[in-house]
Amino acid sequence: MDFEKYNGLEKETLISLYRELLKPRMIEEKMLLLLRQGKISKWFSGIGQEAISVGCTMAMEADEYILPMHRNLGVFTARKIPFEKLFLQFQGKEGGFTKGRDRSFHFGTQEYHIVGMISHLGPQMGVADGIALGNLLKKNKKVAAVFTGDGGTSEGDFHEAVNVAAVWDLPVIFVIENNGYGLSTPSSEQFRFKHFTDKAIGYGIEGVRVDGNNILEVYSTVKELADSLREKPRPVILECITFRMRGHEEASGTKYIPKELFDEWGKKDPLNNYENYLLEKKIITEENIAAFRKEIKKEIEAGLEIAFNEPEVTPDTAREFADVYAPHPLAPRLASPSSGVTSPSGEGEHSSAKKKDVRYLDAITDGMRLAMKKFPNLIIMGQDIAEYGGVFKATLGFVDEFGRARVRNTPLCESAIIGAGLGLSINGFKSIVEMQFADFVTSGFNQVVNNLAKIHYRWGQNADVVVRMPAGAGVNAGPFHSQSNEAWFIHTPGLKVVYPAFPSDAKGLLLASIEDPNPVMFFEHKALYRSIAEDVSEDYYTTEIGKAKRIREGNDATIISYGYGVHWALEALNENQNISADLIDLRTLLPWDRETVLESVKKTGRVIILHEDTLTGGIGGEISAVITEQCFEYLDAPVMRCASLDTPVPFANNLEWNFLPKERFKKQLKELVEY
Repeated sequence: MDFEKYNGLEKETLISLYRELLKPRMIEEKMLLLLRQGKISKWFSGIGQEAISVGCTMAMEADEYILPMHRNLGVFTARKIPFEKLFLQFQGKEGGFTKGRDRSFHFGTQEYHIVGMISHLGPQMGVADGIALGNLLKKNKKVAAVFTGDGGTSEGDFHEAVNVAAVWDLPVIFVIENNGYGLSTPSSEQFRFKHFTDKAIGYGIEGVRVDGNNILEVYSTVKELADSLREKPRPVILECITFRMRGHEEASGTKYIPKELFDEWGKKDPLNNYENYLLEKKIITEENIAAFRKEIKKEIEAGLEIAFNEPEVTPDTAREFADVYAPHPLAPRLASPSSGVTSPSGEGEHSSAKKKDVRYLDAITDGMRLAMKKFPNLIIMGQDIAEYGGVFKATLGFVDEFGRARVRNTPLCESAIIGAGLGLSINGFKSIVEMQFADFVTSGFNQVVNNLAKIHYRWGQNADVVVRMPAGAGVNAGPFHSQSNEAWFIHTPGLKVVYPAFPSDAKGLLLASIEDPNPVMFFEHKALYRSIAEDVSEDYYTTEIGKAKRIREGNDATIISYGYGVHWALEALNENQNISADLIDLRTLLPWDRETVLESVKKTGRVIILHEDTLTGGIGGEISAVITEQCFEYLDAPVMRCASLDTPVPFANNLEWNFLPKERFKKQLKELVEY
């Protein structure tokens, strides 16, 4: 290896790099021994690749975010995380970063500016974009580095993240550890190009290739790149050529790799070669090496003693629930004291404030505008939302008012942008991500259910992201622009799911969602955008998330609905004045207001749940089950559900209204009351 060209580095730096290179190797050797002894359950080895992790980390500033993978132990040790803390994490103990809820390197820490991976690999890169965007907006001249393997680059997330970083000139170093294999699949079966640096050309960015086993080359290259990116923000692909000397994880073995490759790469061992170089140049001595090893071994043994002596985690169900969401101390804010007047939409909560007759869509726009003024750290992202104002014109004029830095057009890349929202949250920002249509969230589903939803439970990092979801049918838009997909998300702990039916609630709940530090899926029915209007306070106010609204009172039955269904229910009641019913607008689906629902059911003894979503797997089944469990002795009739057909949403008008439950509901309501 050519170390000579980097001999301008100070002796202290050269020695420091060696010590940091030695730490992960010695820890790994110990972990492999413990694995054989059955004292740890699993291990992903980075032996042979340590120079990349250590070189990159040492070249960056301590407060710059790094997003490592499961073979980057050197990132954690070079950031000076105490060994006992790492070992507690590896053992799934209380004192680890995840309180025993996740394993190995699936964690992050704000203290050390590290953002841990999830098993899906690719989403890390979109998160790095968001962190880098935060740096750009802060103008703090900071760089982010994100790691991926050659296998991970085959995921769509890689393309999306690199493309977004290129378009937005984000200061990100995309570190690709090219070790020749994705688990057991060789590079020849993964891609046809020769080098990952060739990919950079297609994105219009720089690509740099280094010998990933040469600690000085990695360190010097990353330091030079980071210095450059701080002054001229832009993304760079850094391809590090290396080799994995162990299995993907120890249980997988290495039988699929030709033995001659181990012989070849064994001669390129990053630690041995660098050590020999330092000895040859008399920068260190054998005595120094022995002293370093003794010191590190002592630190490892002390850390392990602490980790092994700590008892197993004691389950605490209350704490498990408490940690799903980040605490939210802000109470609902009203524009003025309540006058005690109740209107169908709940406008009585702020009825004495100055009002204006606005449509559902306008209420959402007004809410976002007020939030943008209140929170300078709020960023809106989505396809065509800037000058065009979005396909529904919800953000029309926002660019002129708030600037392109905060109102950002995105490429067609739902996964990267939702990931970027999480990255922004990690870096101290709030974000609203608009799905052009709720249907398109499928392209970012993994980021929502595995990154946004789980991150606070895993390591205490909140995801301050609102995903706006224009949803629903009744507008002749067909199977891919009309779905009611809220049920996909009410099954996912860590998310909040909101679905207002009226303009005043749309505004108040949106502002509450933006204030909330947790991820909120905010559903807006497209058919309501311009079809309904009411007097809405012009002031800033919030409506409580998780609180239903009883908008009609009666004794014959309880009707439970949300979104468009509330309006269908009102129409049915208006047509059947002889039916006296409680009509409950859930407004929030996760968490939903059990107290209000059960109180009403106990009073009426009859209940029907109406939703636009298809019947099977809809929230109606969940609510029905709770009612049956909690109110069985109060029921005078079976719990009924009314929903759309279990088919995709058809396009033709007659087919669509046959699909929707509006007319079926009127019949079922009569049957319920007459039961």
